[in-house]
Formats: sequence, structure tokens, C-alpha cells
Amino acid sequence: MGIRVDLDKCIGCGSCVAVCPYALIELIDDKIRIKEGCTLCGACRDACASEAISIETAAPSQPVSADHRGVWVFTEQREGKLKGVGYELLAKGRELADTLQTELAAVCFGSGITEADNLIAAGADKVFLLDNPEFAANPEDLCGQQLAGLIQEHKPEIVLTGATALGRALIPRVAAQLKTGLTADCTGLEIDTANRLLLQTRPAWGGNIMATIICPAQRPQMATVRPRVFKRTAPDRNRKGQIIKLDFNREKVTAKTKLLDFIADVTQIVKLEDADVIVAGGRGLGKAENFTLIKELAEALGGAVGSSRPPVDEGWLPYGHQVGQTGKTVCPKLYIACGISGAVQHLAGMQTAECIIAINDDPRAPIFEVATYGIVGDLFKVLPLMIQRLKK
Repeated sequence: MGIRVDLDKCIGCGSCVAVCPYALIELIDDKIRIKEGCTLCGACRDACASEAISIETAAPSQPVSADHRGVWVFTEQREGKLKGVGYELLAKGRELADTLQTELAAVCFGSGITEADNLIAAGADKVFLLDNPEFAANPEDLCGQQLAGLIQEHKPEIVLTGATALGRALIPRVAAQLKTGLTADCTGLEIDTANRLLLQTRPAWGGNIMATIICPAQRPQMATVRPRVFKRTAPDRNRKGQIIKLDFNREKVTAKTKLLDFIADVTQIVKLEDADVIVAGGRGLGKAENFTLIKELAEALGGAVGSSRPPVDEGWLPYGHQVGQTGKTVCPKLYIACGISGAVQHLAGMQTAECIIAINDDPRAPIFEVATYGIVGDLFKVLPLMIQRLKK
């Protein structure tokens, strides 16, 4: 959509200038110019006697085919073990499928997978399982081709996956191949039952607003969701479901990449996304050497070390420790924020923690607005006392 001015028809009468509610139209050399920020309200078009102004509208969307039914969750694996985000999405997917009165299916590609029954217990009605050594390392091009073909064959109306490194690389390929929409990094998913639309909510404008996005014209509706956004449910071992084993014909697909080696991140004793306790440091620590206090407190609590973005940008810690909108989303039982002011980008990644303790010498720091307990003080005095007490 957009607004268009036919300068050959414009007579420079100025009638449109007078009616613009936002004062975005000006006369230059007896011709009008519309500034940025136009809301396409149509007031100028209606006031133009020479019909020099027109508003282009989007073509009406075609009715969505009723052939598409079902909610799918792509469950990611590594070395035959399924990642937790798959179970989290199955819990939410079960809720969405029940609302739509349709089936929930899990899709799993990998090698040596032994958890297919667990996906049924987690809520899936069906599991599409491809167990082949070619998929052990999650080759994005092979996974993308296989998943796109499976979607074209079975026609689900919703496809969800985790916003992990693999999910962010894989699902855009699939969406592009299927010519459908994709919303990344969602923090909320609901159903508009009247129109069978997936309402996909995600942070926008640096986390300052929450945008709800829909895909009314194409199917499937696709979204990636950050790990730890939704809570996994307790498995129901009495649930019954169908495991559909898929064949893979290597000769029919082309792989453009080859994995040479996989180097695991061994810098974290406790994985950030799996930790029940996280001690995070921010710019207030001053320099990299002072993170020894954070590491010592995390070790005393049996927790993981986290960070806001500035220390990572400064090179004090690797990116894998970053919590926030451009880092990891975490949901621990205890989150201790030390010297972190609480920018909205950081809060987006940790504010769902069960208990938040904030330590900052600025009583007006935004972090205190989400904190369960706040300590206004010098972290270099507070942290040694906490460590000393815990060691006793």
C-alpha cells in the first residue's frame, strides 16, 4: 500500500494541505509534496478536485484452502537427544491444536533417536520420524528439503520450531520454498478461532512494544519461538499415538554444504539455558577481571554465569553467556543481576525467572521494576559478603 501523486494533474490549489490532520503536505513550486509518516487516511485524496492523489491498496487475499489442517512442531535433536525446546513447543502446540480441534504432530530428523515415544507422551498425536545417519549433524539443506516436502504432502496449517541456531537457519529456507510467512522469535502464540489464524506476538522496536502478527493469506502459518518461553508439561505415559517412520532417498536431494567438524562450547560448566540458578553481570563490573566475583558466586550456588550485552561486546565473556533479546532467553528459578541497569532488551530475556535479585548502586535502575528483591549498594561490597556467607 502507498500514496501516489500525479504531478501532471496537480494544479497546486493547496486544498489537500489544509485538510491533512498531520501537516505532512507542503507546496513546493506549485506542486505538492507528501512527507514521511503518512497514515493513508485519505483526507487529501477526498479533498483533491483534480484527482491528482491516489492511494494504492493491497490486492484482496485469496481464501485460504480448507485442505490445511493440523499443528506441527519441528523437534530438534543433537547426537540423538531431543532438545528441551521441542517439548516446550509440544505443550503449547497441544493447547493450540485443542483450540482448533485438530491434530498435533511432531517432526523429528536425526540419527539414533530413542525418544519418539516421549513425544507422544508430551502431547503429540503423530510423530514423523526420519532416523538416518545423514541427519545426525542436522544438515540444514537436507532438513529443509525434507521438511518442505513433508509439509507439501500433508498440508499442516501451523508449523512451529525453536528459535535456536538451527531453527533460525532452517525454517526461513522452508518458508521461502513454500512461499508463506514466518514470524521469528515469538514470545506468545494464541488462536483467533473465528478465522483460524495464529496470533504471533514478538517484541519489536528494541523490545519497546509487542507486535502481534498474522499470516491471513498463505499456509502454513510458521513461527519460531525462543527456548524457555513456554513451560513443558508433565508427560502422560498413557497417551496413545502413531509413529510414522520416513524413508530418505539420498539420490533425490542435493546437499550444498558439508560439516567438517563440530566444536562443543566447553566454557560453561552449567549450560545457561538449562540452569536453575544464573548469576549475571553487567557494565557495572567495570572490567573483565571483576567477573571472577560473578563466577565465584555462581559456583557457590551451583549455577551458570550470564551477562548483559555490554560485557560481551567488550569481549569480557563469550557470546554464549549473553542473556537478552539478542542473546538467550532464560527462565531459571533464581536470577541474580549484578551491575545490570535493566535495559528492555535484557529484560526480554530474563524477566520470566521465578525469583529475581537485583544488585545495583542506582536506586532508579529499571532492573528494580522487575526484581523480586532489590539491593541498592556497591556490588563489590555486597558480592563478597554473599560468597562468604554461602561458603560457610
